[in-house]
Amino acid sequence: MEALKGVKILDFTHVQSGPTCTQLLAWFGADVVKVERPGIGDITRGQLRDIPDVDSLYFTMLNSNKRSITLNTKNEKGKVVLERLVKTCDVLVENFAPGALDRMGFSWERIQELNPRMIYASVKGFGPGPFADCKVYENVAQCAGGGASTTGFLDGPPTVTGAQIGDTGTGMNLAFGIVTALFHRESSGKGQRVQAAMQDGVLNLCRVKLRDQQRLGHGPLKEYSQHGRNIPFGDATPRAGNDSGGGQPGWILKCKGWETDPNAYTYFITQAAIWGNICDVIGKPEWKDDPGYATPDARLDKLTDIFDTIEDWTKTKTKFEVMEICNPLDIPCGPILSMKELAEEPSLRETGTIVEVDHPTRGKYLTVGNPVKLSASPPVVKPSPLLGEHTEEILRDFLGFSDQEITEIKASGAVGK
Repeated sequence: MEALKGVKILDFTHVQSGPTCTQLLAWFGADVVKVERPGIGDITRGQLRDIPDVDSLYFTMLNSNKRSITLNTKNEKGKVVLERLVKTCDVLVENFAPGALDRMGFSWERIQELNPRMIYASVKGFGPGPFADCKVYENVAQCAGGGASTTGFLDGPPTVTGAQIGDTGTGMNLAFGIVTALFHRESSGKGQRVQAAMQDGVLNLCRVKLRDQQRLGHGPLKEYSQHGRNIPFGDATPRAGNDSGGGQPGWILKCKGWETDPNAYTYFITQAAIWGNICDVIGKPEWKDDPGYATPDARLDKLTDIFDTIEDWTKTKTKFEVMEICNPLDIPCGPILSMKELAEEPSLRETGTIVEVDHPTRGKYLTVGNPVKLSASPPVVKPSPLLGEHTEEILRDFLGFSDQEITEIKASGAVGK
């Protein structure tokens, strides 16, 4: 059974952060009604198109399992439809600029009057403070949340990551908040506001760097490779290259074929508990009893030389051979997998982590599936809706308008054709 079957979501989101949230809820069975502007729709329908006049992958990969209604909220009949949507739905989700819904006449106070059980969920760039009204995109959030200042190499500029930790990460946080508010409503009978700020979400994911910021006050961060290179620390958590960020030193190392394959690398961790196994594998058994290498503390100032030695060994093996040799010995390591390799990995198709979807105008394409697996509620990923595809059925079946009322609504221009 679908875990969220019967939950009705009024989806006023666009681009990535909000649609991530509502897509997660849709995957678990919520009925998500995406409200879009007639003739235009979500801006990402037309962004980064690879096929002319077809919804982009940017849109389709963020809006599966939803229904689309086009609605002009400035039109009087459109406002009537919106008011009924608010009365009918359990949750309203939006990532508008601050004050947009208020200007439509649907402030939080007005929504509570119309539907006291409504949960009003918002993605914002920043929480209260000096940047509260600033516009935010993915990379801005990564920079303002501490991600960029701690990513990259010490001698280079701050670097953003390819993982969408600002947009998608915050959308996942908001979905968690919504489900929590729905659970609370079961006992309280009342809705509430749920907010997730992108800066907050990125900082939450950077907690180990906030940990290190505080540790700096008590001395150098000895597990950082710069310590072994005798580079002094400043007053802020530094960029650490491929250092593991934890108590077990790790680094990305070249593997066989690295000269021509940009992803012929492995991540290798020198976990203390299996140090002896590492020494045997790389041909340095003498390090097991050498006082300069035998303990984790003794190795901290030699990490660069240690990883150079390990790399001399990994360069003789493919990244998969390294994994095959190391895993039975409990040595933590993992291949650097490209997007091409991930797209072609059969096991990810079998688990539904990557899904092939057949879209009515695009045809077949790959998309991500639900990263959360429930044993009794496996999600089925369906195509994203065409613009306004479900307008009439939502008016009739979801909102209960009569055929005559639907005719009048259409004639007024409140909805698209």
